[in-house]
Amino acid sequence: MPRLTIVLIAVVALLAGGLGATVLNKPAAPVTDTAAIRAVVSDLLAAHDQQAAARPVEPAAPAVAAIDAATLNPMIESYLMSDPKILTRLSQKLDTETRMAEAAASKSAIASMHDAIFNDPNQIVLGNPDGDVTLVEMFDYNCSYCRSALPDLATLLDEDKNLRVVLKEFPILSQGSLEAAKVAVLVGKAKVDYWSFHETMFTGSGENNQQTALSAAKTLGLSPVALQLDLATPQVNATLQTSYDIAKALNITGTPTYIIGNEVIPGAIGIDELRSRIKSMRACGETACAG
Repeated sequence: MPRLTIVLIAVVALLAGGLGATVLNKPAAPVTDTAAIRAVVSDLLAAHDQQAAARPVEPAAPAVAAIDAATLNPMIESYLMSDPKILTRLSQKLDTETRMAEAAASKSAIASMHDAIFNDPNQIVLGNPDGDVTLVEMFDYNCSYCRSALPDLATLLDEDKNLRVVLKEFPILSQGSLEAAKVAVLVGKAKVDYWSFHETMFTGSGENNQQTALSAAKTLGLSPVALQLDLATPQVNATLQTSYDIAKALNITGTPTYIIGNEVIPGAIGIDELRSRIKSMRACGETACAG
């Protein structure tokens, strides 16, 4: 309450009290002389000041200037144009954060599908079954990039005797791809050299399908007729479905796709990149070691 208001209230109250005393007791002199009024008012003001000092002072709200978009936008554009490197730094920062987010998502997805990716009893395992590093490849027998990457895998298997390679049929390109993959699943369960079948499929000419797969299997001593009879077995469909489930969980949409450690690697990245990641896995348990 403002000090002036307090003074006015005190004066009115004293005058009213004096008037009342005069009416009721005419012989008595009023007690509200000037000195008394000043004393009462001084006491009231002192009490008011003490209460005001005891209350916390609330900070004043900061003033916010309103800037019209028509004024602000040209200022921002002018600032960015004055130093185009800012946009480059922003782009690099965005790329880094995007890669980190994708890596975190892949790591989580791989962990949730770990056994299906690395330990499925129906998968093809080449190289050292007890190797210290596992490289998974998801492929399609009509994928030209998979065909071009075949020598990389052959070299790794030959030079690295402690490497475990898992091959997963992932037919996505055509009906012929699906037909060939079903035959390949059966070949993988037979006691034959799957790598020879794999090489034959990728070194032939033309599109792969059921007939080319049966022909490749026949060169290994398997009966095309017996294989055809088994194509519709639940195990064949379940094996391929596992690949589709992995692809969905890891957002894999193309071939070849490699999985090593906690990283999903799309595309035929070349043998040097694969070697580097295998080396890092042995050094630190990740495909890229810090420092």
